[in-house]
Amino acid sequence: MTWHRSGFVLALLICLGIVVSGTTPASATDTQAATTDTEAATTDTQVVEALQRQAHPLRTVEPRGDTSDLRPLARMIGDARVVGLGEATHSSHDFFAMKHRVFRHLVEEKGFRTFALEASWSTGLRLNDYVLYGTGDPRRIMRDEFQRDYQLWNNTEYLGLVEWMRSYNRQHPQDPVRFMGDDFAYNGPELYDKVTDYVARNHPELLERVNRLYRGLRPTVQAGEYIEQYLNRPLAERKEMAVRTGRALDLLKGAGDGTKAYDWAVQHATAVDQTARGYAFDVEDPAQVAACMLYRDQLMADNVAWWQRHTGTKVLLSAHNAHVGYVTHEPQYYPKMQGEFLRDQLGSAYVSAGFTFHQGSFNATGPDGKVQRFTVGPARPGSNEATLDRVRHRDYVLDLRTAPSAARTWLSTPRPTRSIGTEFPEAERDIALAATHDILIHLHKVEASGLRGR
Repeated sequence: MTWHRSGFVLALLICLGIVVSGTTPASATDTQAATTDTEAATTDTQVVEALQRQAHPLRTVEPRGDTSDLRPLARMIGDARVVGLGEATHSSHDFFAMKHRVFRHLVEEKGFRTFALEASWSTGLRLNDYVLYGTGDPRRIMRDEFQRDYQLWNNTEYLGLVEWMRSYNRQHPQDPVRFMGDDFAYNGPELYDKVTDYVARNHPELLERVNRLYRGLRPTVQAGEYIEQYLNRPLAERKEMAVRTGRALDLLKGAGDGTKAYDWAVQHATAVDQTARGYAFDVEDPAQVAACMLYRDQLMADNVAWWQRHTGTKVLLSAHNAHVGYVTHEPQYYPKMQGEFLRDQLGSAYVSAGFTFHQGSFNATGPDGKVQRFTVGPARPGSNEATLDRVRHRDYVLDLRTAPSAARTWLSTPRPTRSIGTEFPEAERDIALAATHDILIHLHKVEASGLRGR
């Protein structure tokens, strides 16, 4: 994939959450990290001991065999209807494998039935048709859909998850698991067809107007090329496209009949509109860039909440730590995160779980614009990960809400933490773990994800 560095395209990639830019500002944490007096050392030891008493060890991250070690995590999740499960990099095997493992456990032990991914709505529908009905080849679907901005999702770990979901449904056809995508960067031609097919069947008098409003919008090229073409359109044209998708959505909303088919048609038309509106921001204006980011996190939360309500299923949501969390660590770029929007909508029925790691590897786009494997060594002193890794368990899960008093202040204090998106090198962020997530999974070492087709 080629990453464009010039003005408009780079800004819009940032807007889509593909580039997480910026540097960690100088802060007191750097001074704290250098402190070596006895009092600081004693306090740090007390924190580690307190975390150790609270931590529940994990047997493995691999999605096979006994999952009884995940029962403490299931208890922490409680009655939540949506669980956001993050990742500290966008392409490490251990995070993806652990998500598969957690989902399997929640399906079997807690009644969860949907896996939601930070991918386009229509992508989720294609993969959902596969896991429900065996429609298509998952390898081809992933190759077709996970291009450009989503290329890191085309990996062996997610393929294994999708294939397990299909296998589960063959054995449980009356109570299947589902797959959904909550994002907007690309929506395929089949999504437009779902809207127009519904209109043709139920409101034929509107069909000509809807087709006219959608003219020139339905993709006729591959996903990556479609995104590229959209990015290169003039702002005025992108705004006009958003006006047309909005009018089509309004037509459909005005023809409501209260049926399930109608509700789904409106949601599909909403997803079409979300794509057009997502590209209609003026990214030469810093305020508009922030507005675009706010729009994206809100629509992703809205789509997940809509799916949960209309399917009645419990949802495991997969996204970056930054998105599933409650606190933005770059308010100038990300005014409010998906996790906070979900908490606003669902209250305690939403639970956020983040990941940290001490060392290891991941895939990311380097300074040369090429996706490559990077490796980072042990976390530096003074970081969250350095202290977390002193707990005697190699990998473990921790309930941040019920941490012992000796650790509570430490968990509530911002300090340098790895938060790696799709580009590297990446600055650490000052993150207060307890304010950002409800649950934390710490892994000692991670390995790069297995990218397909490379």
